Amino acid sequence: MVVTSQVIIMNHPGQIGNGYAPVLDCHTSHIAVKFAELVTKIDRRSGKELEKEPKFLKNGDAGMVKMVPTKPMVVETFSQYPPLGRFAVRDMRQTVAVGVIKSVEKKDPTGAKVTKAAAKKK
Repeated sequence: MVVTSQVIIMNHPGQIGNGYAPVLDCHTSHIAVKFAELVTKIDRRSGKELEKEPKFLKNGDAGMVKMVPTKPMVVETFSQYPPLGRFAVRDMRQTVAVGVIKSVEKKDPTGAKVTKAAAKKK
């Protein structure tokens, strides 16, 4: 699953780049994610794109980021279901960034084992 989201960096001592692996708090779940790709750096006020594929984001920056969770998690786009589309990024026991989910590329549910009860229902 790949989650594309708009993130605002609030409180991080250094720079955030590709491969950064914090904990994502979305609704009631707390799951480690990896920042797979920094897509763009955007202006916080206007939403206009400032830079394509930036090397890093620092405090006060906003950007579009592709994140990959380490475990399965339930998220939705902010436009479809706001409570599951908002998240906080936590690291070092403090909130590093906040954001909203713009799109979710879900994996196909393949390889799942069918239980006897589920097979009987068909």
